[in-house]
Amino acid sequence: MSREIRKVAVIGAGTMGAAIAAHAANAGLEVDLLDIASSDSESGGDKNAVVKAGFDRMKKARPAALMSKSLADRIRLGNLDDDIERVSDADWVIEAIVEKLEPKQDLMSRLESLVPDDAVITSNTSGIPLNQVAEGRSEGFRKRFLGTHFFNPPRYLKLLELIPTTDTDPEVVEKMRTFGERVLGKGGVIAKDTPNFIGNRLGSFAGMQSVTYALENGYGVEEIDAITGPLIGHPKTATFRLNDQVGLDIAVGVAENLVNAVPEDESLEDLKPHPVLKQMLEKNLLGNKTGAGFYKRTKRDGATVFDVINLDTFEHHPAEEPEIPIAREAKKQGDLGARLRFLMQKADEDTHARFLRDTLLPYMAYASRRVPEISDTLEDMDHAMEWGFGHSAGPFRKWDLLGVRDTAEQMKGLGIEVAPWVDEMLEAGNESFYKEENGREVVFSPVKKTYEPVRQDPLAVKLDDLREQDREISRNDSASLLDLGDGVLCFEIHSRGNSIDGDVIEIGYEALNRLENEDWTGLVVGNDGGNFSVGANIGEIIMAAKSGQLDEVGKRVDALHGLLMGFRFAAKPVVAAPHGQTLGGGAEIALHADRIVAAGETYMGLVEAGVGLIPAGGGVKELVRRSLSPAIAAAPSTPPLPFVQKAFENIAMAKVATSAVEAREMGFLDEEDRIVLNPDHLIQTAKQEVLDLADGYAPPARGKNVYAAGKAAQAALDVGVKTLQWGHFASEYDGVIAGRLASAITGGGISLPQWVDEEYILTLEKNAFLELLKNEKTQERIGAMLETGKPLRN
Repeated sequence: MSREIRKVAVIGAGTMGAAIAAHAANAGLEVDLLDIASSDSESGGDKNAVVKAGFDRMKKARPAALMSKSLADRIRLGNLDDDIERVSDADWVIEAIVEKLEPKQDLMSRLESLVPDDAVITSNTSGIPLNQVAEGRSEGFRKRFLGTHFFNPPRYLKLLELIPTTDTDPEVVEKMRTFGERVLGKGGVIAKDTPNFIGNRLGSFAGMQSVTYALENGYGVEEIDAITGPLIGHPKTATFRLNDQVGLDIAVGVAENLVNAVPEDESLEDLKPHPVLKQMLEKNLLGNKTGAGFYKRTKRDGATVFDVINLDTFEHHPAEEPEIPIAREAKKQGDLGARLRFLMQKADEDTHARFLRDTLLPYMAYASRRVPEISDTLEDMDHAMEWGFGHSAGPFRKWDLLGVRDTAEQMKGLGIEVAPWVDEMLEAGNESFYKEENGREVVFSPVKKTYEPVRQDPLAVKLDDLREQDREISRNDSASLLDLGDGVLCFEIHSRGNSIDGDVIEIGYEALNRLENEDWTGLVVGNDGGNFSVGANIGEIIMAAKSGQLDEVGKRVDALHGLLMGFRFAAKPVVAAPHGQTLGGGAEIALHADRIVAAGETYMGLVEAGVGLIPAGGGVKELVRRSLSPAIAAAPSTPPLPFVQKAFENIAMAKVATSAVEAREMGFLDEEDRIVLNPDHLIQTAKQEVLDLADGYAPPARGKNVYAAGKAAQAALDVGVKTLQWGHFASEYDGVIAGRLASAITGGGISLPQWVDEEYILTLEKNAFLELLKNEKTQERIGAMLETGKPLRN
């Protein structure tokens, strides 16, 4: 398969088909979305009515399927009567039509004569055997046909299951896996052509067995969710909230289809939905989609609250925080492995630990019994649960954390069947599924009865792996410097919330010093945390302000200015690699780099107005420099107000981009900055950008390179704020903050528009920041944010 995939045709505009089309558009691909012609078309109706309805539903989806509304323009709609010939231009055709065998086979028959000989054809089916879908097709067709099963929603969930048939060319499978990783940002696993593949086979067992155990043993909804989330390495949605999120009809439907498809499964009873779930379906208690499921979102005393269901009456009542002492004790044990081992040891004496033992151990044993039925590799089975369900460790990695031999004995003591290959592995003297061998991680293969290297993605870089290789150069409690190789240095923030404090600034200056005085090629600013940076440590700031130490705050602002301007004018290239929340000072760090390589899911914004402040680390200056200044330089007669107004609104309204694509539209990224959909590739891509920039690199020229729009623009901004206040859309104090911002963003009261140096705007930012910090209302806003996590409008 040498054909590069640039054009995609998705056939079927249902929930999954339209969402897959959206994600292909997110990835920069050209997309055709096709569906059946409307039955009304014979009487003069719109033949594209069906596909338009699916497309419109996708555009309204929450969470958003598209990274920006503008990306909808990349998707061309059509119907299968008039437009099926478009597939002749496609590099990849994805079938996502109704889950019935005959229509899928009919479609494949039509596609065979139209699709280019070197294009890939895939199906997103989750319930129909792929071999049957391809039945009757030519050998050439079958060689490039496979399943590509996305998890919903495709934009956000990393898992992509690749399901070859007995005829699929292995090279096509590997090419699609690489394409999924590098272009779509997915993690690919190879699944067998068996019912529900890997993720939904294991996930359905775990979900149904846990719910049944809870309901039959008198556990409450809230208490189960309190112990089956982050405590055991699962997402906050835990057990019952996950069913609400997925939709109980979907969860039960998947389980029932599985039960019918695998009558030979030895755990068939555990796969069946509990009767209570069927009663909830009858009452339309499906979860978030119907407004109520195990939880019901409602308003009480002006606040949003979640009531919990009474499974005897199916009425909802106010939720209460359950008291679970064993959970508190487990959290004190440390990492996931220590927590799990502690809980297993306490199972005989504590009811909540017993629940975890009696659900986790059967799940892990069930996974062992499915090898090699659903997958040949433990690694792919682990990744399916990690990438598809957000588990921090899949079943075999969890088992390793508990100790394979001891846990197998514990399972047998409880009457839980362990797969024979596990005993064979232990009898051969192999004590773990994963281990290090010659400096590389290997995993046991139940098929080959030996260890094989864990598959490595050459573009995936984990900073903790570099640490283990003694490539950490310097460290304090909040930040580190690491050697990325090839002469590239990495400045990593790892403080709480990746916030910017004095220790972060200290390591940042060390990075600058090493760039200047040592033989480094350049610098990447990036980390592996959940977020790039949530901004300044406002707790430190408010403590200093309340104790009258504004001079110290001023010195901290000066230090941040020095650091970020050091990045901007460094002698070697600096590349920022933001991801997740990139707020306030975090955004300012990125804005001062030569280049930004952003993860697709980057939520960037200058949010200081939410706590009664304006940006003080150069955010105001950078939005003007990146938007207005180039426009004026290119055409001096350009009216400055529209550019200033856009930057002003972004800051004054504390707008946060919902993706890197939207961040570019808001002016945080420019056209030279890059967007990477796979966050695992972020550090490596940023490193390569440093190396590309280093050849012939010269730092930006200092001087008057920010265009200040002057008093007329400031007056226009002030009028806009007054209008909002008159309409009661902004408080009096919002106007005070906005006034300070309007002054700083237009040049501090200068009469005529003119070019100024960057330090001039930085001084205006700092002065406004300190003046606002003195104000009691700003201090109230900061206090409220620290206490509740929500902005206060006072």
